[in-house]
Amino acid sequence: MNPFHRVSIIGVGLLGGSLAKVMRKLGLAKSIIGYGRNKETLYKAKNLNIIDDIAHDIQSAAKDADLIVFCSPVQTIGQLAVEISPHIKSGCLLTDVGSTKEELILEMEKIIPDKASFVGVHPIAGSEMSGFQASSITLYDGAHCIVTPTDKTDPSALKKIIELWETIGAKVSSMSPKEHDFIFGAISHLPHVLIFALMNTLGSLKSENHDQITYFAGSGLRDITRIASSEPVMWRDICTSNKDSILYCLDRFQETLNLLRSGIEQKNELLLTEQFKNANKHRLNLLL
Repeated sequence: MNPFHRVSIIGVGLLGGSLAKVMRKLGLAKSIIGYGRNKETLYKAKNLNIIDDIAHDIQSAAKDADLIVFCSPVQTIGQLAVEISPHIKSGCLLTDVGSTKEELILEMEKIIPDKASFVGVHPIAGSEMSGFQASSITLYDGAHCIVTPTDKTDPSALKKIIELWETIGAKVSSMSPKEHDFIFGAISHLPHVLIFALMNTLGSLKSENHDQITYFAGSGLRDITRIASSEPVMWRDICTSNKDSILYCLDRFQETLNLLRSGIEQKNELLLTEQFKNANKHRLNLLL
């Protein structure tokens, strides 16, 4: 694909830094500008040639850019878009890498001027680590990437975004913002909420003079609780912006949890065995 002349990465962390690295390697950008709240981090990223230059304010980041990628927390994107709206040049393509879509896209379609286009994107890549220091040139290689167009999405802009992510090496799928938020509310957001709750429960038990409760924790507990190390502010924003889907999934989980609690309380071996066998089956299907 033809390279972008000037790309602005808003939030040079794990996702933004990885995107900048791979775009540089593949020659997809003639110039990459970084913007963020932490100027020390931006200078380090520049010294490591992850970005070419630093924008000292959000308006400068938008000026003359033909691609703007929001890699900042989802709840900040709308306000940032308001601030740059008067400075977006004609034909500019705007996108994001956020984990929730419906609320954001509705907001962005009201903010972005007609002379520019916004396409919602969610690359399924990352780790519990954050910051540009954790960025990788191969982070998106083979990763799923969801584009979430609406009836208002410009087809040519959508085509360019799909081409960009396919060139990077991602496997692109398309779905509506609403469908996206429900699916990821179930397979990503719900598990994170549950693991956060589990770790807080273990912490509470430990504070009740059960000091050794985590001393004997094995690799199994460490493996299933790894995502509790994820960035708190990011997950706060995900939970508030995808409230309805997460609450629906939590209600369904609570029903299942109540069933298991009843089985344990009544020593109902048949019910417990049935539930655990079902879980084994669903886990096996997940791996197929």
